[in-house]
Formats: sequence, C-alpha cells, structure tokens
Amino acid sequence: MTFTGINLRQGRRETTALAAFMLLQSVAAIFFVGDAFTDLVTDVSSPHSIFEFFVAFVLIVGIFLAGWQLRLTLERLRNQERALGAARGDLARIIDVQFAEWGLTPAESDVGLLALKGLDLSEIAQLRGAAQGTVRAQLTRIYAKAGVSGRHQFAAWFVEDLLQDGLADRATVSAEA
Repeated sequence: MTFTGINLRQGRRETTALAAFMLLQSVAAIFFVGDAFTDLVTDVSSPHSIFEFFVAFVLIVGIFLAGWQLRLTLERLRNQERALGAARGDLARIIDVQFAEWGLTPAESDVGLLALKGLDLSEIAQLRGAAQGTVRAQLTRIYAKAGVSGRHQFAAWFVEDLLQDGLADRATVSAEA
C-alpha cells in the first residue's frame, strides 16, 4: 500500500467518524432543545433552564462546526484523489515518453515497466513467458540505453523528477513562512 493510499483511507475514516459524531450531536441537540424549551416555558428564571438552553446552544454550534469540518475533509479527500489520478497519469506518460526517447523496443518497454513496478527477474520472465537470461539481457540493454548501472538507478531516474518538484514546492512554502 502506498503512503497516499493510507492517507485516503484515513480521510475516509475521518469522514465517517465526523458524520457519526454529527448524527449523535443532532439527536442530543433535539433532546436538549426540546427539554430546554419545556423548562423555559414552565420556569423562565430557573438556573437549570438557562443552563440547559446554553448546553443546547453549544451543541447546535458544535453541529455546525462539525459540518464545516466534514465539508473540508471531504474536499481535501476529493483533491487528494484527483491529484493521485493526475500523478498516475502523468507518471505513465513520462515513462512512455522516456522509453521512446531511449529507443526501447516494445519488449524492452514491457520489461522496463515491470521492473519499475518492482517485479524481480524471475517474475518478469514468468509473466512474459521468456527465459530469465532473455529478461536479464533486456534489462542490461535497458540500463545501458538509460545510462544507469542497475535497477535502483533506473527507478530513481523517474522518481527524482517527481521528488525534485515536490522539494522545490516545499522550499517555496518554507521560504514564504
């Protein structure tokens, strides 16, 4: 599971918890408003009646604040899901373009993509129905065309640009703060 996947799942849990909390607050508010209204009708000057009315008021304010927080959480969750989809699409496009620039054959592109996904040599060979020696030779050609020495540098080549943009954005935010 990715770090972003964890964030999205956590966001969904927060949303569910906030919605349940709002529902519970709403039920309590209905009870307290009814009770406070009844008490105020029978005895306006009673400290008990005034306190119940205050509690009902605070509960209603809490419901509105929880609703506002729920709206913000849902908006953040939608933005994260949208950004994740865009990043996936951009990364796939970047990989395709770079493979074309390196002049990888279709078979090398397939092997390179499987290597980027983290599959080992035997898994790639099994998926492609090829001998491990063939896949090893294809990976060697891919690394040579990419100008890297191995799998880690190959993967880092694609991640570096993504991280560099993220680090530049963080540096800008830090400098502004």
